[in-house]
Amino acid sequence: MTFEDDALYRDITDFAHDTPTWVQHAAEVWTEAGLLLFAALFVVGWWRSRRDGSRDFAIAVLAPVATAVAYVGSELLKSGVTEERPCRAVTGAVASLAACPASGDWSFPSNHATIAGAAAVALVLVRRALVLLTAPLALLMAFSRVFVGVHYPHDVAAGLLLGAVVAVAAVRLGTRPATRLADALRASSAPAARWLAGPGPAVAPAAPYAAHRRR
Repeated sequence: MTFEDDALYRDITDFAHDTPTWVQHAAEVWTEAGLLLFAALFVVGWWRSRRDGSRDFAIAVLAPVATAVAYVGSELLKSGVTEERPCRAVTGAVASLAACPASGDWSFPSNHATIAGAAAVALVLVRRALVLLTAPLALLMAFSRVFVGVHYPHDVAAGLLLGAVVAVAAVRLGTRPATRLADALRASSAPAARWLAGPGPAVAPAAPYAAHRRR
């Protein structure tokens, strides 16, 4: 498989080398730390959804599962395409800011971008308002992989798209059985199960009959 974006890769990596040192270090840190931030958002989403309806709770639990499925799909695709990393393959390119992965750690698609795309979309399915946070984070993570020199632009574009598509499909397919499981956990007498699934929405106590009678 051949893509014609070597020149764009060189432009981005040349730009990266012209940025201040602190920007380069920040990009190197973010390319990995972004994964931890998405993981933290998954935990927050699960915790907050414990007081939501069973369907909403199910989607929150499915979000990291869908992201993991997208990652596995990315790994399988990598093994089939076997594209060499640009930090070794692109002639005339400056040295990558991050260490070039070992030979055999293929380039297409980007696992980081796949995870970012899947996580961003899955979290939006949990809370729509999160799009204002997760979309920029995913794009920034994807760009950082090219910025530090370990992926082509087409690697990260494909990764974002793959992650987004798999996340939507996985959540849609899993919502119904996961909702039934959430109902079962909430009805369980086991404290651990009920803590994991949460109490669900608070139910307002019924008003006493006498309060509604007209005298």
